[in-house]
Amino acid sequence: MPTRSGPPAVAGRWSLLPDRVSDNTIRAHATADTLLERYGVLTRGSVQGEGVPGGFALMYRVLTEFEDRGRCRRGYFIDSLGGAQFSTTDIVDRLRSFDGDRTGSPPQRAAVALAACDPANPYGAALSWPKSGGESGHRPGRKAGALVVLVDGDLALYLERGGKTLLSFTEDPDARRAAVTALAELVRARRVDSLVIDRVDGETVHGHTFAEFLTAAGFSATPRGLRLRTRP
Repeated sequence: MPTRSGPPAVAGRWSLLPDRVSDNTIRAHATADTLLERYGVLTRGSVQGEGVPGGFALMYRVLTEFEDRGRCRRGYFIDSLGGAQFSTTDIVDRLRSFDGDRTGSPPQRAAVALAACDPANPYGAALSWPKSGGESGHRPGRKAGALVVLVDGDLALYLERGGKTLLSFTEDPDARRAAVTALAELVRARRVDSLVIDRVDGETVHGHTFAEFLTAAGFSATPRGLRLRTRP
């Protein structure tokens, strides 16, 4: 008989999981629904990046059936990715709402820092990685622990796992400033304990033109590189 090692309020709970669905059609439909929910706009690259059994050929047949039933829509949502793109009516309406938001005021730089393998990062899946600002020998990838910063949807920074090497993809000072601020916010929000950047585009960060953006965001110089860490 099992024994109780603590009060009942802290005990774990057990439940019987449902049986694995053996019907391949049901599983394929569930996978398509999950991918549409995850990516919003589903492309060939997104499906291939997920390693779905049957690949894009299977998902294409399922999504075409969804389209016939009105469960999704096909269109040219993302430029240069062809017509084999699928989304839902709600997402299409949201995309159209952004297209209609045109004002005469200067656009606000929207920067967001993400895990490189996050579905919200289209690079390395739906979109190919752009060329970085230097010949560092490092190549970006959807790797665990790596970070990307997108500014207005465009790739601005890629940070290797551990933060030692940074790749930049923009020369725009405003975009760089917004990207570094978003990167520093990860530390201030305690989502990352600390960042120590040693090299930028293959060159040492000390004396690099990018260093001024890092120091302005709160990074301080150390023998190992520019560092930002959470305060106790």
